[in-house]
Amino acid sequence: MKRKGTGPDGLVIVDKPEGITSHGVVARIRRLAGTRKVGHAGTLDPMATGVLVIGVERATRLLGHLMLTDKTYEATIRLGQTTITDDREGEVTASVPVIGVGRAAIDAEIAKLTGRIMQVPSKVSAIKIDGKRSYHRVREGEDFELPARPTTVHSFTVHELRETVAEDGTAVLDLDVTVDCSSGTYIRALARDLGAALGVGGHLTALRRTKVGPYDVASAQTLEQLEEQFSVLPIGAAAAAAFPRWDIGEEDARRLSTGARLKSAGLDTGGPIAVFGPDETFLALVEEQGGQAKPVAVFVG
Repeated sequence: MKRKGTGPDGLVIVDKPEGITSHGVVARIRRLAGTRKVGHAGTLDPMATGVLVIGVERATRLLGHLMLTDKTYEATIRLGQTTITDDREGEVTASVPVIGVGRAAIDAEIAKLTGRIMQVPSKVSAIKIDGKRSYHRVREGEDFELPARPTTVHSFTVHELRETVAEDGTAVLDLDVTVDCSSGTYIRALARDLGAALGVGGHLTALRRTKVGPYDVASAQTLEQLEEQFSVLPIGAAAAAAFPRWDIGEEDARRLSTGARLKSAGLDTGGPIAVFGPDETFLALVEEQGGQAKPVAVFVG
């Protein structure tokens, strides 16, 4: 039975508009859902649009696991200008006319940014250094370096190249790209590093996240649509879409609801498994270790 004053349990797949923070979206969903227990899986910058996965009530416990899933982005990279934020919202710090940079050179450098790479995150990020957000240090004028981190770019595809002229008169080259990558990849950093490798600088001028794990923009709702009719993807359906499924019997369901370990299902997924009881109730997320299924989050009992 739901407690009085709580919202529905489930995910909301939002198509975030430009100009609002992820926290701003969470605030809107809190009001619509009638609960403060709302969170998100992976932020989007105010400039970015697209898929933002929001958890309501018990579904917030899924978010930490969903943050580890792969993501897809559509972006526009401008070659010829460097900015302090690695995107169009920051001050331009250098301009170099793009002359004689051909598709072959671009593809060669993109190949080096594909696969398992070490990436230095953008300084204007939420990464903490000694307990202080990196972007706060930038705003305060601090000079610092972030360490490189491993990430995986599954594919980095250029669809179109457009020659144009920037506001300061610099001849620049805009690339429309699609990036499939692991969680923790900074698309702004890819733009920065591609431009640096080509000797002309680069930054991001547009970013749209089209997929987070199994949730894509085609199934997302705008804030306007949610204002008209608020609904969630039920927690069981959300878990079944995102994780391998394991159906168990009544006795095992009873034991799992108390937090007990079960004999491994032998699924060997290397990650969380969504467990369902005989009545289709979503029970828990488990991970297989040493022949046992260990609960990592229990949603009943």
